[in-house]
Formats: sequence, C-alpha cells, structure tokens
Amino acid sequence: MVIGIICEYNPFHLGHKYQIDKVREMYPNSTIIIVVSSCFTQRGEIGIMNKWDKTKIALENGVDLVVELPFVYATQSADIFAKGALKILNSLKIDTLVFGIENDNLDVILKMADIQLYNNEYDELVKEYMNEGINYPTAMSKALNKFIDYKINLPNELLALSYIKEIKKNNYNIYPIGIRRTNDYHGKVIKDNIVNASLLRKLLSDGKDISNFINYDSNILYNVIDEKLLFNMLKYQVINNIDTLNSFMTVDEGIENRIKKVIMTTSGWDELVKGIKTKRYTYNKINRMLIHILCNFKKEDIKKIDIDYIRILGFNNKGKKYLSSIKRNMDITIVNHYRKGMSYLFDIEYKITCIYDIIMKSNLSSDEFKKGPIIL
Repeated sequence: MVIGIICEYNPFHLGHKYQIDKVREMYPNSTIIIVVSSCFTQRGEIGIMNKWDKTKIALENGVDLVVELPFVYATQSADIFAKGALKILNSLKIDTLVFGIENDNLDVILKMADIQLYNNEYDELVKEYMNEGINYPTAMSKALNKFIDYKINLPNELLALSYIKEIKKNNYNIYPIGIRRTNDYHGKVIKDNIVNASLLRKLLSDGKDISNFINYDSNILYNVIDEKLLFNMLKYQVINNIDTLNSFMTVDEGIENRIKKVIMTTSGWDELVKGIKTKRYTYNKINRMLIHILCNFKKEDIKKIDIDYIRILGFNNKGKKYLSSIKRNMDITIVNHYRKGMSYLFDIEYKITCIYDIIMKSNLSSDEFKKGPIIL
C-alpha cells in the first residue's frame, strides 16, 4: 500500500506520532508519504516549525517521503486546500488517504460528499442560508442537516469531507481511512501527553515546558513572533493598496471596507481581526485574508497557476526507492530545490519564504536555491 497523509505539523506533536504509528500498525509494509505546508497554515497562522525541521522529524518518526504543499493551496479554504494536496498525492500514486477524525462517522461523511456533489437542492439551501448573513461553514452544515441527521462542524470532519469530495469529483483511485483523534481539536485541558497543536502553541508562548508533549528539542520552534513588526508589515500593505484591497485573494463581498475602517484604529493583528469580524466571516477566513494581503497574493495570481511541480523535502531509503519506481511514469516535474522562472507557482513560494524570513528572523530563503532533500 502507498498511504498519503496531509498535514501541517504546527508543530509536530505526539498525536501526529500516534497517527503514523497507527498506520504502521495497521499496514506494516506500506509506504507513507506526507504532503506538508511550509510557512503558513490553512487557518491563516504563521508556522512555528520550519519545513526542514518538520521533514526531519517526520522521517525520524516513520514517514518515508515528504513533499511540500505550496502556499497558494496551504492557506485556502478546506476545499482548495484539499484540491492541491490531493492532486500532489494522486500524482505520487498513493492508493490510500489517512486522516484524523473526531468521530467514527466516515460513512456519514461519504454520504455528505455525495449530497454536496450531486444534489442541486443542497446548493440552493446553502445560498439561502448565506443570504441570511451566516458564514459558509455554518450554512453548509445547516444545509447538510436537512438531508442527514448529523451536524458536521468539527475541523477534521470538515477537512475529511473536503478530501472525500475531491477524491470523488476527480475519480481518484484513492481509498479514504479515518483514524479517530485521541483528543479534542480545540481542547484546552491537558489529560495526557497528547495535546492539540493549538494548546501546544499556547503553552509555548506562555513559556511553559512542553517536553512531555513532543519527542524532539523544543529549541527548534519559533516561540516568539515580533507582533509589532508583523502588524506594521500588514498595515503597510493595506495602506499601499488601500483602493485595490479587493484584488487580494479571499478579500470578497465588500469586506475591504471593514479592513480600511479598522486598520487605522487598531494596533495589533488580533485586535484587527476582532474589529473586522462579523457572523458572515469566520476567524480563520479573516486570518487567511490578512495573510494573503501581507504576502501580496492576488486573485490574478491564482488564474496563472496549476500544480506543475512537486517539491521533494526529504525521504528515507524506502521513500527513495518508491520515488524512483514511479518517476518515469509521472506527468509532473519532480524538483529538489528552487529555480527562478521554472514555475509561476514556485516563484510565489520563494517570495513567501522571503516574507517568512522577515517575520521569523530566519534565513530559510537562501536554502531554497541550494538545499536538497533531507535523506535519513
């Protein structure tokens, strides 16, 4: 079996190790491939673990091959996030997708995917609910609940739905498997040595010892972000593009007017998000929107891109052999490092890494040209 996992590892913790170990237990002879986001996440957050450390730790914990999920997909809504990740994994010829899920309800989610894809009445209900002023995830959940007696609203369930829908839509020969999470995605209470990534980041920022929840040196994590620098970079972008804010990716439906109104009266990122927030927009959507403004990612950019390369971040001997076995039959370019002008998508990725360097005071951008895959 060739198993794919879509992940962010922000940061890697013992829950991620549990998932990999569970896959090894269930399918001991499988090849495990992960596609991982690099600098920013799907919730519009800054990664506190860089992609090279993610890669090394993933390989040390049983993964065979690590590839990169480009920024333009990694910082989008669940459906676009799933689209990019699954196109990459399908090109790498996985036959199974494994993901964490809060409940043992995969059959229900499979039925929901069919409703979303093939039921026109569902589409009309979503539009009707959104016209009432509620956000898309809530409208989607309410519409699905009209057909199935189940309310879907948990983060990993929503991602699972997007994954399955993408598989079905493209007729990918990929079988989905959900592994039940051992903790609450948003849980704030520590019960054992597996905590969610959000709580881990909070503990780290509060200066708490997190050694019981990870199996590597926490010194590799970026535990301090210069919030003033970050906000000033964003504020400069907003002011510099004050009349064209709606040209940025995910800035839609007049929300630019709220951004213009609030940006000059706030002094920090979180304060700005709260000032923009309405019931029509989730916090995640607003954070993604601001990340896109910060990184100068525009709607015209998305029209010019497709996944025309796969960036290899690392592999072990098993992963190397697998990659060699499929390389000749792949219809997409495999690359080991950045080359200017090779791909519009890759040029954006390099720019994003440079911006990340400024925020995190790192020097990862120089590695883009010269650093090859990590080999374990």
